[in-house]
Amino acid sequence: MSRLPETITVRPASADDASALIRLAALDSAPLPPAPLVVAEVDGELRAALSLANGRSIADPFHLSLALVDLLRLHAAAMAPALGVSAHRRPRATAAALRFA
Repeated sequence: MSRLPETITVRPASADDASALIRLAALDSAPLPPAPLVVAEVDGELRAALSLANGRSIADPFHLSLALVDLLRLHAAAMAPALGVSAHRRPRATAAALRFA
């Protein structure tokens, strides 16, 4: 039996995500990064978040999440000019993200 592909959604975090973000930070044993955040959901479940303010991320350690964080970094880097974020403050994408995209 084959497994259905997972649906990945990248979007800005909203106030409705507060409890899921707190849970994610607790799972990652890390403080909640400062807003604004961009998040990655897999099949509707929040798995990773990235701060557009400082580039810090949190992710669910019980799932493979490195590629999700890299995808968030790519997305944030692409969004940075529209948000007025200078080049030196943009989160940088990694080679793994380029392979994932």
